[in-house]
Amino acid sequence: MSGRPTLTLYYREGCHLCETMLQALRGLQTGLDFALRLEDIDRDPQLAQRYDEWVPVLVGGEQEICHYHLDQPALEAFLGAGSSGSPRQ
Repeated sequence: MSGRPTLTLYYREGCHLCETMLQALRGLQTGLDFALRLEDIDRDPQLAQRYDEWVPVLVGGEQEICHYHLDQPALEAFLGAGSSGSPRQ
């Protein structure tokens, strides 16, 4: 896999669960080597409709990794598998 993977965190301003997940991700970001993109669902009506009560939602590509709370084992498994779904070499 070339480059580091980019994960997307769908969040909402003022959401304490979102803030908690973001802090946890920032703490893991360097060690697990991923980029993080933030998307405020309230800025896009389609995202608001899709993720309304599910935020925060952490996504890698088209795959949902976790929502509400950070699932570190699921995150590590996703990153270990890379975008192909098979372990990185």
